[in-house]
Amino acid sequence: MTRLTLAIDAMGGDFGPRVTVPAALQALASHSQLVLFLVGDPDIITPLLAKADSSLLGRLQVIPAESVIASDAKPSQAVRHSRGSSMRIALELVKEGKADACVSAGNTGALMGLAKLLLKSLDGIDRPALMSVLPHQQRGKTVLLDLGANVNSDGAMLVQFAVMGAVMAEEILGIAQPRVALLNIGQEETKGLDSIREAATVLRETPRINYIGYLEGNDLLTGKTDVLVCDGFLGNVTLKTMEGVVRMFLSLLKSSGAGNKRSWWLKLSGRWIQKRLMKRFGHLNPDQYNGACLLGLRGIVIKSHGAANVGAFAVAIEQAEQAVRRNIPERIAARLNAVLARSDKA
Repeated sequence: MTRLTLAIDAMGGDFGPRVTVPAALQALASHSQLVLFLVGDPDIITPLLAKADSSLLGRLQVIPAESVIASDAKPSQAVRHSRGSSMRIALELVKEGKADACVSAGNTGALMGLAKLLLKSLDGIDRPALMSVLPHQQRGKTVLLDLGANVNSDGAMLVQFAVMGAVMAEEILGIAQPRVALLNIGQEETKGLDSIREAATVLRETPRINYIGYLEGNDLLTGKTDVLVCDGFLGNVTLKTMEGVVRMFLSLLKSSGAGNKRSWWLKLSGRWIQKRLMKRFGHLNPDQYNGACLLGLRGIVIKSHGAANVGAFAVAIEQAEQAVRRNIPERIAARLNAVLARSDKA
């Protein structure tokens, strides 16, 4: 396995270096061929590395940055004033070929804008989309996109998302001819926005896409599809609602069995049931699938949840490594050439 270099926006997210630095060390310990650039304020980052193993520090370099893009900054203003920021420098390392991918938990809109500005979109892609791989109840996984990069998406963009999602299902999940569905308010062909119906018309007539029709939100975790496509507004709301429900469910499982007034056999049976349920549903924990890939760019960018903990951010770094190993941008570009009608070739 060849050496792989990632640029980490160490200052992004709700917790900044308190999460990104330990996660980086965890990733280095797990992957012997990994090299990391930690971009941010050396005065904050360096003390967090004081107790790290010297063998890990040999594969880590701190890259100074003068500023941090605020999580609540307006994307357009953040992009204009981004020079010297940890996010921009991390992306510039990818643009310059010094890093193979960038990982950030920072401002999503700014990351989207800067990534498109610096790395450029693939031919045939109007706007990149955020994609995540979610577990479902059949112990498999489903590709979901867009998760918030594009609030409004027309039919052509939804078709592009479907193509990119299908490539990810093949390359990341190893699914041949992945099933592709559109997220809608009903399964009838007459329902939904014009953009969704327009995308459905194109997908039905695209032989290299295994389109199966519309699915509703309650099908997200059922495993009925391998790729679920929607606009960024609907996708973001859907994902965060699902994560909130799953976290509440897992929290209730962990707290079940509390109380000292129950008999010993009830306590024992409660613990047994709790362990069984955690084993059955623990894989749905959102921390285990943190990291959304910004698809449609000429480089690889992974967006971590802003509130990610150390383990979750380490998962995002793992997502970046997998995307690099599988040459995702090149594979998407090849599929776009084969599937999408391109006006520039007319």
